Amino acid sequence: MGNRLYVGNLPFSADEHTVRLLFEQDDRKVEEVKLITDRDTGRPRGFGFVEMSSNEDAEKAIRDLNGHQMDGRALTVNEARERSGGGGGGGRF
Repeated sequence: MGNRLYVGNLPFSADEHTVRLLFEQDDRKVEEVKLITDRDTGRPRGFGFVEMSSNEDAEKAIRDLNGHQMDGRALTVNEARERSGGGGGGGRF
């Protein structure tokens, strides 16, 4: 398992600081948070990526936060997959 996680169904009010605080609960360590924005408008697209400091922290975050309610939305948290040619698609770098 990798340390990079895909986080989907984020509320549009979420920012990188808020997501970091959520993922750092229970002594998990976060290396980086990157929320994706629309290139043209700059508005959030409702998903992003969190890089955890260890595989163990990544596994704990998936177990604890997949389905977690954030501002009335159930988050999708899973291991990010490497981007494979072609456009779009959630959960890929």
